[in-house]
Amino acid sequence: MNDKLRFQRHTDGVAVLTINRPEAHNALDLETMRALADNIAQMAADPDLRAVVLTGAGEQSFCSGGDLVELSRYPAAEDALNMITLMGDALLALERLPVPVIAAINGYALGGGSEVALACDLRIADEKTRMGFVQMRMALTPGWGAGQRLLRTVGYARALDLLLSSHILHAPDLLSMGLVNRVVEAGTALTHALNTARHIATLPPDVVRATKALLQAGLTRPYDEALRFEREVFPPLWADEPHLRAVERFLNRSKETST
Repeated sequence: MNDKLRFQRHTDGVAVLTINRPEAHNALDLETMRALADNIAQMAADPDLRAVVLTGAGEQSFCSGGDLVELSRYPAAEDALNMITLMGDALLALERLPVPVIAAINGYALGGGSEVALACDLRIADEKTRMGFVQMRMALTPGWGAGQRLLRTVGYARALDLLLSSHILHAPDLLSMGLVNRVVEAGTALTHALNTARHIATLPPDVVRATKALLQAGLTRPYDEALRFEREVFPPLWADEPHLRAVERFLNRSKETST
């Protein structure tokens, strides 16, 4: 247990990670980064995991990025490499979890905070959310993978514009760009994210994992290879018990409506 990063694992297979530094706008110091990496590794090894929700404590910030008060003590390029390797690897592992990861964005998600949000599969933002890829204001590029994720999410020209302009985007703009999936009433992002996670937890787990895997294949593999992978995951699911039960329910309903 780390006071700066709370982890809850519910009996339905839903896990909740909460960045717990509201007094620092949920900025990530090195201790919290390491705790995040450790918790993600533990979740990756959990065969009963169904969905993950990631959020920030309090009502003001999801995550304001790296804690510059602490990180300013490490000015060397080698220090920077160590830090971005730690967080870059952690967010890549988060992205590669076999189950959906949902960001409940409650307030500000700036700089590195926007990188954390973008590493999640789904993003639910409350109407007070402000997200900005503001690394340029600190004379930096993204370091935790957001450049590549942003490119894949909004396209080259828009990604370049967002990075060079350092614009802080409000919830309606985030929704129109596809940077968030849904905008909800202020203070309710976590509730909506948990409801989504609990719904996912009721679905056949092998099908959920296969669905995420085939879409991830489309992002990381050549088109023909991704198509082959999609064909490979389908037949075992066709012959599996959840599909057979679903077909049986469908046929029974058809018989009832025909009589």
